[in-house]
Parts: sequence; structure tokens; C-alpha cells
Amino acid sequence: MGVCRRRIIMKKTLPIGMEDFKEIIEKDCYYVDKSLFVKELLDNSSKVRLFTRPRRFGKTLALSMLRYFFEKEFTAEGEAIDNSGLFKGLKIFGAGESYLKHMGQYPVISLSLKSAKQPDFEMAYDAVVNEISKEFVRHNYVIDGDWLLTEEKELFIRIREKKASRIDYAIALEFLTRCLKKVYQKNVIILIDEYDVPLENAWFRGFYGQMTDFIRSLFESALKSNFNLEFAVVTGCLRISKESIFTGLNNLEIVSVLRSRYSEYFGFTVPEVVSLLHFYHIEEKTEEVKRWYDGYLFGDTEVYNPWSMVNYVNEAVSEVNSMPRPYWANTSSNSIIRDMIEHAGSSVKMELENLIAGDCIEKPVHEDITYEDIYRSEDNLWNFLFFTGYLKKTREYMQADTIYMLLAIPNAEVKYIYRNTIMEWFDRQIRQKDFSLLYKALLEKDTMMVEKELSRNLMETISFFDYREDYYHGFTTGLLKMMEGYIVESNRESGMGRSDIIIRSAPYEGIAVIIETKVADSYGQLEEKASQALAQIEEKQYDAGLRSEGYHTFIKYGIAFFKKLCRVLTDK
Repeated sequence: MGVCRRRIIMKKTLPIGMEDFKEIIEKDCYYVDKSLFVKELLDNSSKVRLFTRPRRFGKTLALSMLRYFFEKEFTAEGEAIDNSGLFKGLKIFGAGESYLKHMGQYPVISLSLKSAKQPDFEMAYDAVVNEISKEFVRHNYVIDGDWLLTEEKELFIRIREKKASRIDYAIALEFLTRCLKKVYQKNVIILIDEYDVPLENAWFRGFYGQMTDFIRSLFESALKSNFNLEFAVVTGCLRISKESIFTGLNNLEIVSVLRSRYSEYFGFTVPEVVSLLHFYHIEEKTEEVKRWYDGYLFGDTEVYNPWSMVNYVNEAVSEVNSMPRPYWANTSSNSIIRDMIEHAGSSVKMELENLIAGDCIEKPVHEDITYEDIYRSEDNLWNFLFFTGYLKKTREYMQADTIYMLLAIPNAEVKYIYRNTIMEWFDRQIRQKDFSLLYKALLEKDTMMVEKELSRNLMETISFFDYREDYYHGFTTGLLKMMEGYIVESNRESGMGRSDIIIRSAPYEGIAVIIETKVADSYGQLEEKASQALAQIEEKQYDAGLRSEGYHTFIKYGIAFFKKLCRVLTDK
């Protein structure tokens, strides 16, 4: 056993849970420098850019950095705020005057929609209104001077106070750009974070149409033919176009995970991870973090999950023997995975098994999925999982004008999500099913019926662990644990070892079922392996401890599995 030692290192604090760029810099936290994102935005002329990336891949922090770079910011008292010091020492500072001249020069509207994850439309709408109100409060100085007309000031105050009409909120962003243009005499930059959270939530909650109508109006007025707009950056997990969120927006550039442009600005690249591990003197963790948190491919750039990396390093620098954990798995409900497994047909189950076994599946690319389309075809479902980070692209090719991808599970962390979700689903299935035929057959030594029931349930479930013995052991134990009037024990010490499964009646009945399981390498090996399992019960005297407890009637089973088939032998 290794001794757990605490490593004391006086290093920069890691920004766990911090998404405000200014806070990270001012607190001297470790920052992975993404400031050249500014340069690339300025080098490209698109009016509106939509960046789609999985959750927790740095979208919010990126927009925060953009706001502090571009915004000509004022205090509540109207005094100018100089944020240029935040960028000293970062890469953008060495990019040249042609870029630095844009620093602190623009009015900026910054809006996050992540709070709109609410149980009904009214609460979700109110959450968006609250975010809009906060942005009006932030720009409250515009009503202090003589820039606005009286009616404009009155409307500004109604929106700020959350007392405006629904149509006023639908055009609130466009109205705010007009107000800011009057004050600054300069076009406005709009930053919208997590634009699709209200839509995803509304889909799963049942008020999708209402929310889509509102978000469409909000975006159309602000982003389409708005002469007060300098440029806009929008982020989310999915590109959503068919429901006309961006109707007629001809100047929209969509930057998904398939595009090479901007690929290094969300997530941690390989050199950035190498630098991070080196900075904290934990280079020995390189292979471990690669297995757990690497695996994404944005364009042609290999990318690590940044949320998981920061959390992992934070623990690893203080505990030498710390183990990798599924940090990303705990940041969301993973409802899409649960939904997929709940509704999976035989082909989806088979492909899931292949993925969990480490294989790839081949699917055509559909970038413009809507939430309404997810379950209309299996291809849409797999595409949704890809764009939201639950699958990675290993290869891409074109055939007959259609782009195809080879998809795989990115890493050990995401595999954990699939496995745990499958286990939860399996437990729910067991509680809902009637296994009386199986239980009756076990007690009556009806091996044919036991084989039939075990094989039937194997066909209906989703297998993982590459069909290892512990998988079958857990599967069989799961089916038997609801056996009324009996205690089911796994790996109980008895005789000269531990039997796989023991099913005990109440002691006064004196009945015990002992089961040993084996895995066969082929169908033809089933009989031999079942015989070996049955013989092991006798050799190891698994009934010895039970006899001393007063059990006198024993039913012994050797069960061998090969994929979704089994052979059951008993001692009769």
C-alpha cells in the first residue's frame, strides 16, 4: 500500500468554477492564454459568429475575455474603467497595434441564457427577462445624460425594472444597441452565451414552440439588419437552424467542432496540457489524463476537456495518490443519454455495445439538428451525441455528396457516463419486470427455463465490460435480487473461497441456491465451462459455511455465458 502524501506547492490557484476573466487575472489564477481569439475574430469579417462546443469547454470564459478586451466600460457613477492591464503579458499584447487599437473602444452587450433552464415557460421567460434586466442595469448610465428621448428613457426604465411588455423584451437587445450607439457614437458588440439552453430545456419540458418564438424574435431584432451592430458572437452546444432562430441571417458564420478555424480556442490543446502539468510538476500524470480527459477532435486539433483537467490538476497537486474522477459527468443531468437508452431499439443497443467495447460506428453528418428532429432518426440521435461531446470523430470522409464520420467514445470519463446510465436503466428495468418464471425455474431445477430467461434478458439489455465475467456476475445478481423471501449475496466467503452468488431462504426453511458463473470464448465451449463452474462449487466446498448455519437443502448451478447466450447445468 502506498502512503498518501500531501504535496505542498506554492503555485497559482486553479480557477475552479471561475468563468469571469477579470476575476481570474486579478486573483492571479492559472490562465490558459486564449487571447489570440481576439485577433482571429478581427481578422475575419463575419458579422455574426455562432460557436458550437460541448458544455464546460470554456465558452463562457471566452466571451468574458472578449467583453473585457473590447468594452469601453464605465462605473455606475459614469467613470471610465481601464481594463488594458488585464491583458499585459498575454499573447494578444504582442499581436500589434492594429489589434490593440480596438481595446476598450466599443459598447458591449453581454447576455447569458443559461439561467433559462426552468420547469415551465413562464419561469424560463422570466429568467431571460431577468438577464436582460441585469444588462440594462449594467448600462444604466445611458439615461443620465441627454442622449435619449424621454420615451426612450421611459422604455429603458420599464425593461430595467422588469415591467415592460412581452414585445418590448422581444426587441430589447436591438433597443439597447440603439441606446448605446447614441451614447458612444459607435456600433455595438453583442455577446450571447448558451443561446440554446432555453430551447433544449423547453424541448424536454414541453413548451418548445413558445420558447422558440420568443428567442427567434429576440435574436432577429438584434442580429438581422441591425445597423447599430459591429459584430456578434453567439455560443451554444448545437447549431439550430431549421426552427428559424436565425431566419434570413445571411451574415452568419457557423463554427462547429467540425471546422478547423478557431479550433484551439475552446478546450485545452496538447501543448497547453503539457504546460499545465509541467507548471504543477505532475508530468507523471500525462498518460492518465490522456486516457481520461483527451480524445476530442475539433477540426484537426486534438483537445482535452478543460473543466475536467482543471479539477483533476487541482486534486493531483495536493494528493499524490489522487485518482481520476468523472468531473464532467457531474455537471449535467445527462438526460439525453438516459432518454436514448430508454427508447433504444435493437440496432441502437448493438451500436452502444460496440462503442463501449472501444469500436467505432459510421454515421452521416447532420449539422443542423433541431430538438424536434432528435428522435426522428437514429442518425440524428448519434449526431446530437457527437456535437454535445458524448462522441468523438476519429475520421471523416465524403461519399456521394454526403459527409460521413467514424464515431467513438472520447475517453474513460465519457465511458463512465454511458456505463453508469446503463446500470441505472438496468436497475429500473428489473424493478418493473416480472421474473417469477425465472425464480420458479431456479427452485425447481428447470435448467431449460433458466437458460431461456437469462438469454432473453441478455438480448433485451445493453452489455458492456467486453462481456467479462464481472459483467455476467453483476447481470445475474441484478435479476435475482428481487426474489421475494430470499436473501441474495454476491461473493460471499464460504468453504475454501468465495462463491459468485448465494440465494438463501429464511434459516428455518433451510434452502440455499449456489451459483458459479464462467465466460466461454465460443459457443462450443459453453458446456465445458458450465461443467467447470459446477465442479468448482464442490471443489471449493461453497456449501460448508451454509451447513454450519443450519441449511440442509442445496441447489447448485454452473452457468456459462457467451455473448448473449448461456448454458445452465445443475447437480440433479
